[in-house]
Amino acid sequence: MPAIPLEHLDAHYPLDDALVRQFQADGFIRLPNVLSPDVLAAIAPEITRLVDAGNRLKDIPLEQRTLYDQAFIQVMNLWTRNDRVRQFAFSKRLARLAAELMGTRGVRLWHDQALYKEPAGAFTPWHADQQYWPMASAHSVTAWIPLQPVPIEMGPLSFARGSHLKRIGRDLEISAESEQQISAAVRKEKIDEVQEPYALGDVSFHLGWTLHRAGPNTTQDLRRVFTIIYMDVDMRLAPPKNKNQQNDWDTWTPSTKVGEIMDDPINPVLFERA
Repeated sequence: MPAIPLEHLDAHYPLDDALVRQFQADGFIRLPNVLSPDVLAAIAPEITRLVDAGNRLKDIPLEQRTLYDQAFIQVMNLWTRNDRVRQFAFSKRLARLAAELMGTRGVRLWHDQALYKEPAGAFTPWHADQQYWPMASAHSVTAWIPLQPVPIEMGPLSFARGSHLKRIGRDLEISAESEQQISAAVRKEKIDEVQEPYALGDVSFHLGWTLHRAGPNTTQDLRRVFTIIYMDVDMRLAPPKNKNQQNDWDTWTPSTKVGEIMDDPINPVLFERA
């Protein structure tokens, strides 16, 4: 198996002020050529192997699954299971981008997750990620990293431009209800919906309160995506507002108390400005 080019994972990706302003206005951005083909070729087999091993849905036909489970195979915190994935998830190149886009002095890891959409996999309903996270500020961001090109037919992300500045669907977990209600609100408020294909090496970043969805995978190929969720290095734990936030507190930052900085051992600092 080829070695991961570690120097690339830590190299600076130049980001000008106009792109930062665009991200902060839109709540998302897709950046080209963030990761080299060599990096993706080296890490994709490792991630896929871990997804195969952790796939609890492999013996359940698509039509017998819940809407959530029809949308993707989800395996989390792969970095704790594999040194090569840890090197990838701890990339300073990606973490610095997250900090620069949010305008924070640094970022720490919330968690990673693989989101593999099978052939004939269903759409992912509209939602906002931070509905699940007990965070005291809005300074969280997800890097969405395809491990292959993602044409429209494969179900890339679709974002509601500027929706992080509104309060739409913030109490809705991923469901048929979130799809219906948020879709109606997006149309009513004439919010632009942006869906673009991803070339190999493209990475998008979206804020925790940015509304997004994904279309179905109508191809015969697996849509392989790895995500890294970052939060402000100074993020504090907020009192959980729902069962999802309580579960994520227990799972992703178990030693942290309400009001404290979320510096559990599984929330390491990945980038900090000198």
